[in-house]
Amino acid sequence: MSKGTIGILTGGGDVPGLNPAIRAITIRALRDGYNVIGIRHGWGGLVDYSRDKGADNSEQIVPLTEAVVNRAGRTGGTFLHTSRTRPSHLPKDRVPPHLAGTYTEQVNDATKDVLKNLEHIGVDILVPIGGDDTLSYGKRLHDEGVNVVAIPKTMDNDVYGTDYCIGFSTCVTRTIELTHRLRTSAGSHERFLVIEVFGRYAGFTALLPTMAGAADRCVIPEYPVEVEHLAELLTVDRNKNPSRYSVVLISEGARLTSHEGMSFEGEETDMFGHRKLGGIGDRIGAALKESSAKYNNGRRIDVVNQRLGYLVRSGDPDALDSIVPMAFGNLALDLVRRKEYGRLVSIHRGFYDSVPLASVTTEKKVVDVSKYYNTKRLRPIYQFDGAPLFIMTSDWKTPRPD
Repeated sequence: MSKGTIGILTGGGDVPGLNPAIRAITIRALRDGYNVIGIRHGWGGLVDYSRDKGADNSEQIVPLTEAVVNRAGRTGGTFLHTSRTRPSHLPKDRVPPHLAGTYTEQVNDATKDVLKNLEHIGVDILVPIGGDDTLSYGKRLHDEGVNVVAIPKTMDNDVYGTDYCIGFSTCVTRTIELTHRLRTSAGSHERFLVIEVFGRYAGFTALLPTMAGAADRCVIPEYPVEVEHLAELLTVDRNKNPSRYSVVLISEGARLTSHEGMSFEGEETDMFGHRKLGGIGDRIGAALKESSAKYNNGRRIDVVNQRLGYLVRSGDPDALDSIVPMAFGNLALDLVRRKEYGRLVSIHRGFYDSVPLASVTTEKKVVDVSKYYNTKRLRPIYQFDGAPLFIMTSDWKTPRPD
C-alpha cells in the first residue's frame, strides 16, 4: 500500500540542478513506497488545475516515474517548467477561465482554491523547490495546514537559513569561464571590461568569481560605489597589466553613490512586486569612460560592456549542482519519513541540515561586508582561516514561533 502522494514543483527562475533534485526526490520516494506527481509551472499549476468533472489537467499534473526522471536528471532547467505565479496576489487577468466568476478583484488571493486543488489531487506532502519568493508561499501553505518540506534554489544564493542554494555553483562556474573568454577582446583593444552579473540583493555571484581571479574588482549591492574611485582603481589595474586591460564584475542590484536605488529595465513588476533589473553595467561603463581620463594622463579609456544574463543559468549543472541537489532530495525524504514538516533543507558551515521554513521570510542573506568585502579596494577580503567553504554562509538565527 502507498504511504501517500508527494507533489513536487519548481518556481521562479530556472537554474541547473533542479532536475537532479526532482530525480533524487522521486527515486527515493518511490522506493520508500510513496506515489510521486510533478506539478507543472510552479504555483501556476495549482492555480490552473480544474476540479470540474472530466477536466483535462495534463498540463498541470504529471505522474513521475524512475524512467521519466532518469531521462531528465542529468540536464539543466526544469522539465516540470516554472513560473513566477503568486496565488496569494493573483492579478485579475491571470485568473483562469474556470475561476473567473470567483475572483473579480484587480488582485486576488486564490489560496482557498489551491488548498482544495491539493486535496482533490490527493497530495499528502508538498515539496516546493525555489527561492525566497516561491518558498514564502510554501510557508503560507504550511501555515494553512499543508505538509511542506522545501528545498532552496537561486543563483544569487540569497535564501536565508542556508549557506548554499541549487544553481549557485554553476552560475559562478559559468561567470568565471565567460569572463576569461571576454578578456581577449578587452586586451586586444586595451579597454576596461565591465561585466554585469546576477545578484539583486546579494553580491555572492560577483564576489566569488572575483575571489577566484576572474576580475580585478567587483561591485556588490551591499555597498554603493563611487564611480571615480572605481575608475582610479581600474586604471591602476590596467596600467599594471602587460595587455593593458582590467576587469570589474557588477552585480545587477549594485548601486552608485551618485544615484538613488537600483537600475531597472522598466516599470512593470511581477506578482512578487519585483521590477526587472538591468542596465547598471552600462551605466557604470559609461561613467568609467568619462572618469578615466582624470587618472590616465587626460586620455579616456574605452569600455567593453557585457551582460551575462541567461548564459550563466542555462545548460547542464556542474559537479556541485549535480551532487548537492541529490543530497537535498534525500534530506527532504528523511524529513518526510520523520514527519518533520515546515522545514527547509539546508547547508550550514559545510554540514547538511534543516531549518524552520519560516527562516525564508525573516530577512535576506547578503554578503557580510565587514568580513568579506574590502570597501576601499572594491574586492574580496582574502582571509580564510576558520572561514566556511566558498564564503557563502550567513549568521542566521532560528525565527521565533508566530
